Amino acid sequence: MNRNDQEFLVQKIRTQYTEKEHTQLDALKELDAKVKRPANIFAYVFGSLSAIVMGSGMSLVMTDIGETLGMTEPMLPGVIIGIAGMLMAILNYPVFKGILASRRRKYAGQVMELSDQLMNRS
Repeated sequence: MNRNDQEFLVQKIRTQYTEKEHTQLDALKELDAKVKRPANIFAYVFGSLSAIVMGSGMSLVMTDIGETLGMTEPMLPGVIIGIAGMLMAILNYPVFKGILASRRRKYAGQVMELSDQLMNRS
């Protein structure tokens, strides 16, 4: 290992043990994450639920699970449940965008203030 590689490795390890300053850029990144987090959580959870609902409907239609559950005609309930899951999946994105837009409006002033401070400083 040559001298430059050793210095780089030492510096890399050393930075892991030093405390980092909390800068305005860090605050801006945290605020941005705070704005996006609720919308992302909703989209993942609601999207997963809609996929499960749609899959349940498909399972009723395509397999003999309905008969196992004691349903004589699982086709109609399966189609209805599958369509409900599809509608949930279709609505997921517009609701996500609405939540995100609402949060952006709420925090726009703070984000603009921090970003202006950062851009004027540099």
